[in-house]
Amino acid sequence: MRLKQYILTFVAVILACTVYADNVTTVADSIQTAVPEKTTDTEEAFNAKDVIFSHIGDAYEYHITEINGHPISVPLLVIVKSAERGWFAFCSNKVAHGQKYEGFYIQKGGDYDGKIVEVNSEGQVVRPFDISITRNVFALLLSSLILILIFVPMANKYKKNPLGVPSKGHNMLEAVIDYIEADVIKPALGDKYFKYSPYLLTVFFFILLNNLMGLVPIFPFGANLTGNISITFVLAMFTYVITNVFGTREYWKEVLWPEVPLFLKAPLPLMPVIEIISTFTKPIALMIRLFANIFAGHMIILVLICLIFIFSSIMGVAVGAGVSVVSILFSVFMYCLELLVAFIQAYVFTMLSAIFIGLAQVEHHE
Repeated sequence: MRLKQYILTFVAVILACTVYADNVTTVADSIQTAVPEKTTDTEEAFNAKDVIFSHIGDAYEYHITEINGHPISVPLLVIVKSAERGWFAFCSNKVAHGQKYEGFYIQKGGDYDGKIVEVNSEGQVVRPFDISITRNVFALLLSSLILILIFVPMANKYKKNPLGVPSKGHNMLEAVIDYIEADVIKPALGDKYFKYSPYLLTVFFFILLNNLMGLVPIFPFGANLTGNISITFVLAMFTYVITNVFGTREYWKEVLWPEVPLFLKAPLPLMPVIEIISTFTKPIALMIRLFANIFAGHMIILVLICLIFIFSSIMGVAVGAGVSVVSILFSVFMYCLELLVAFIQAYVFTMLSAIFIGLAQVEHHE
């Protein structure tokens, strides 16, 4: 029964994240659109903006490297529905590097920068309904598959023989699960911890795995999934819904009619309004905290690497070589720090979610 709860919770998270990951505009895309185009010779030689945001933002392919000016990349599946012509499915290499295919192309600049667009019968550039397997969606599906392959066999093994000796890998995971459940979930939820453990443990391992995958800079990893605000938005919304839908009657009484002097509740519902607003600020804090920490970590590492090429373009190769030593040392330090942050952010998101849910489990008291 508990395995079913884990699987159902996990599938619900994945389906919601998959829908939002490709269709909600990320903050990174907004920032990239707002950055002015290159204007100097130095920027023409090396455009740090394009390099940084091409790695942080979403894309229709996995760019690996360039050989003699020819980009090497792994194409992904594009699935779009034109409002006038119906459904189309094709590999993203057909619209890469300014190419057009069946009237679709990837726009450079403008409102739909980096997105697949088409020109309708009225001559307007419009976005089709897009459910493509982008880099973030691919990473989402891959991490989901990895978690399923790890935990479903583990759960089946314990189900068949609860007293069996676990393997080394299972023993390590069991220690992590016991720690999160005993030191994070139980203190926040008390006797009701069993009901919410499936969701909280799923969120912890989902965030942790994607944080670690984002730090591996080779295919099929390297996607900035948890640094995408649409993903953190969905995760925060799950916590918000669970907190408020399963909140007790006493919890809602404290929100809508708190125990404060009457003049703070009527005729102007000052305190109830503040309490209602506070129910929204909690998931917003969850969303921003996870997104900002992961996004900023990737950004800092990329900026440090780009400094090598910027100084080489401005002051010559000799200066760039000197800067490269400092940049690489700081990059290694930041990379180690990001490994720590990957665990901390998964822990913090789970802990705060457990606390918020626990605060909604208010019991009647005199």
